[in-house]
Amino acid sequence: MPPQTTTARTVINSLPRAVSRQSSRLVSTWRVAQPNSRPIAPPPYKSHSQSFQPLVQRRFKFSTVEEAKSRYRSGPFSWKAGLLFVLTGCGLVWYFRSEKERMQRKRIAESAKGVGRPKVGGPFELVDQEGNKVTEQDLKGRYSLVYFGFTHCPDICPEELDKMARMFDLVEEQRPGWLTPVFVTCDPARDPPKVLKEYLAEFHPSFLGLTGTYDQIKAMCKAYRVYFSTPTEVKPGQDYLVDHSIYFYLMDPDGDFVEALGRQHSPDQGAKVILDHMKDWRGQLRTK
Repeated sequence: MPPQTTTARTVINSLPRAVSRQSSRLVSTWRVAQPNSRPIAPPPYKSHSQSFQPLVQRRFKFSTVEEAKSRYRSGPFSWKAGLLFVLTGCGLVWYFRSEKERMQRKRIAESAKGVGRPKVGGPFELVDQEGNKVTEQDLKGRYSLVYFGFTHCPDICPEELDKMARMFDLVEEQRPGWLTPVFVTCDPARDPPKVLKEYLAEFHPSFLGLTGTYDQIKAMCKAYRVYFSTPTEVKPGQDYLVDHSIYFYLMDPDGDFVEALGRQHSPDQGAKVILDHMKDWRGQLRTK
């Protein structure tokens, strides 16, 4: 064996013993320098998984396994989420339905004001059951419900006036001072102010009765597009009937026609129609 190889092996074998002796000297020197200190124990071994804290904490804490199973069985939905969904759906349905009805009422009201259409309503000058002069300006500032008839009507007019009294009371409960009920006679020859006052008192004390000359009544009926016909060649004292339109004309506070209510409307239905139009009103109002 060559002498160089033997020398190398000798050096390598002596390295561990030298390192061990050097380490022993260092430990002895440290103990001598600090005689009263306690030996420091090496830190406990920590695995790689224990060196990091979890970043996400548990959101749900359950006391039993059954609670945890019940939670995961229900999924992301709960009774609260279902209730919120139902309430939201009902609210949207109510909103779109009420908006549709409002737009329908607006179309009805605007249809009477369109270009090329005959206007319903207009100027007039009559007297009330107290003998005071009344014009279209006196009806402005609030809604008015106008009905044309005559005091000698055997059945239709009393029925319709009872209906108008009921509609007025229903509206007055929710919108006091917003509506004026008006009765216009189509038979001025037999319906002077005194007769109107006695007749209307049987139906409602708030009714406003209007009468005048034949020409004044004819002009107002023409303005409101009301048909009426009085028989000709009537002898003095002879009873007769007057044929006329059977509608309630709803006018807004500006004096514009809004909608006509017919015999197909019950008092409750008619009051609802009036109140719905009142809810849409955004202008000035006179309640006194």
